[in-house]
Amino acid sequence: MAEKRDYYEVLGVAKGASADEIKKAYRKLALQYHPDRNPGDKEAEEKFKEAAEAYGVLSDPEKKQRYDQFGHAGMGGAGGFGGMGGMSMEDIFSQFGDIFSGFGFSGFGGGRRSQRPVLKGSDLRVTLKLTLEEIATGVEKKIKVHKAVSCGDCQGTGAKNGTAMKTCETCHGQGQVVSRQQTILGVMQQVQVCPSCHGSGKTITERCPKCSGKGVTYADEVISIHIPAGVEAGMQLSVSGKGNAAPQGGINGDLLVLIEELPHTEFQRDHQNLHYTLPISYMDAALGCSIEVPTLGGKARIKIEPGTPSGKLLRLRGQGFPSVQRGMPKGDLIVYLNVSVPKSLNKEEKALLEKMREMPGFAAAKGAKEPGFFERMKEYFR
Repeated sequence: MAEKRDYYEVLGVAKGASADEIKKAYRKLALQYHPDRNPGDKEAEEKFKEAAEAYGVLSDPEKKQRYDQFGHAGMGGAGGFGGMGGMSMEDIFSQFGDIFSGFGFSGFGGGRRSQRPVLKGSDLRVTLKLTLEEIATGVEKKIKVHKAVSCGDCQGTGAKNGTAMKTCETCHGQGQVVSRQQTILGVMQQVQVCPSCHGSGKTITERCPKCSGKGVTYADEVISIHIPAGVEAGMQLSVSGKGNAAPQGGINGDLLVLIEELPHTEFQRDHQNLHYTLPISYMDAALGCSIEVPTLGGKARIKIEPGTPSGKLLRLRGQGFPSVQRGMPKGDLIVYLNVSVPKSLNKEEKALLEKMREMPGFAAAKGAKEPGFFERMKEYFR
């Protein structure tokens, strides 16, 4: 464990510094390393706590005298706040909030003490079924949901006409209550949400008859949702603020949309690629041909070379799905050629095939081995 720094060194003041000098030095450091100015900076947060710990000792005459005489050992090894990080940021603001007053930061001074918790409505979850055609281009969908909405009669307050309220007698309108406890380090205080008004600062004297004091009612709402091209089954989109309403003017929850793909009659999807099986006759495979295949946007023509075996994979670049990630190329349409073998033949057709079987060009080449499915897929992705 790193050795604890001298409190005078932490604040950058001499041992004989006055109370005003100590306060001024702490205020400067606290403003420099305040979390509002250094969001997500753990090092700044530790320095902020270290400065608060030092000030907690040096600003108290009794603790300062004990520290000057015995150093850290005189603090029972705990320092001003039960060790660095022993108190939360909320505790620090509650203890020394007046140090920051007048600077306009959201977490400074009395603003943090009087800051009331903001209620948030619950999220709504829906499943949206999409066709592959809709996914390929993106689509705007409108859905109807039954959800909690702010009561129009009381404006979400839960009080009759929105006015039947009085100042909370427990917290006197502050929305929070402070509890104090005597410890060996001095008086410690803790700020909690008022249990009577739940942070609103007011209590209802007469409930709204429409919502029974809940502040919300239920109604159907039609919501428009933009679905970007290329989404996949299992993806979840979030529409901010379109979930259930919260009472007392809180923040609405979100609408969470789970994507589900409808099966297609012709295509199968593999992430950004499309797969399509094309049946062709033995003659087309042997002689070659040009043939149309469907795509999600219409049709495309492909060329089949003479002697094409069954199972051959052909690729149409860019005929698959776009990616939801910008800058990524579109997928492809992979066409799987399936040579059809006739199951029933008439007498004339059978005689013709018997004759063809004796011809050298139709004899199977000895030792010849057609690539299997996995070999074809490896060749495709080279």
